[in-house]
Amino acid sequence: MTANALNGEIAIVTGADSGIGQATAIEFAREGADVAITYFHDREGAECTLREVEAAGTKGFVTRLDVRDQEAIARFFDEVSSTLGTPTILVNNAGIDVGGDNVKDMSFEHWDNIIRTNLYGPFFCCQQFIRRLDGTDKHGTIINITSVHQEIPRAGAAGYDVSKGGLRNLTTTLALELAEKNINVNNIAPGMVLTPMNQEAKDDPEVRRKQVQSIPMKRAAQPEEIAYAAVFLASEKARYIHGTTLVVDGALMLFQGQGA
Repeated sequence: MTANALNGEIAIVTGADSGIGQATAIEFAREGADVAITYFHDREGAECTLREVEAAGTKGFVTRLDVRDQEAIARFFDEVSSTLGTPTILVNNAGIDVGGDNVKDMSFEHWDNIIRTNLYGPFFCCQQFIRRLDGTDKHGTIINITSVHQEIPRAGAAGYDVSKGGLRNLTTTLALELAEKNINVNNIAPGMVLTPMNQEAKDDPEVRRKQVQSIPMKRAAQPEEIAYAAVFLASEKARYIHGTTLVVDGALMLFQGQGA
């Protein structure tokens, strides 16, 4: 990737207070983009992201956003437009992975929280993003952070698996709707990444060693490795990549079914 591959772009990265979102916001800034940073719980982490964005020489701001709230998202997009300008890149990264309950034991509140966060939130954000680009001559990019679990379900994780599979299908549907609208839409599906979602593996090398045995490369990804993929998909070099999933998993998905 050439330096300043995103020069002049205005990016939104939801859930940019840690992990993949934080790394993506920072890499976007290093490539020249201004960045709107959202968080839900961790303002300190989001402020840390902002400091890195500004250190890269671009502009940004931080706001708390509940992606389950459609009206809050509309207000946030107003803030982006008035503070930075019309957003041209949207990364729907904010999400939760709360497993452990089989379907028969899962409360509606548990199910609803995951689906609203992981699927409704990106839907609301995509709506606002598309509406604000409509009628402009700007190119747009939507990147949805899904997961290998859009294809590989896990017992006890119905909410997460269904939300990520749904987000994948939202992406492909949008790709058909936007193919002639100058907006690219794609997924990135990470495998195991050393983020707060995998805090135990981050903290304990023995736990991490056991968990990576199903990954042919025998290691988890660093958040920056997902961010590099996002930079590529947001760049001019990826304009003909549309409606697809870029899997970044160390060949984890190829392991499934081996030895069966």
